[in-house]
Amino acid sequence: MGATEARQGSGSRGGVRWAALVARWGRGIRWYVRELTGESAYERYVGHLRRHAPDAPVPTRREFERHRTDSQEGDPRSGFRCC
Repeated sequence: MGATEARQGSGSRGGVRWAALVARWGRGIRWYVRELTGESAYERYVGHLRRHAPDAPVPTRREFERHRTDSQEGDPRSGFRCC
């Protein structure tokens, strides 16, 4: 195998590693944004409900968000609402 072939081979493996690193960073950023915005709260709640009360009915996302919003607005310790 010549020097050119060796460089091309290692370059393709480096490209695969680079793509995996970029994909990992992308997943990390997606996770962070979902946690920051509260997007993942419903999935966490459903998982908790299924583990601890498997027979309980699972609310829809809309019902969950409505209940969460009502709870936040009803509790003055949860912060302020700007609008």
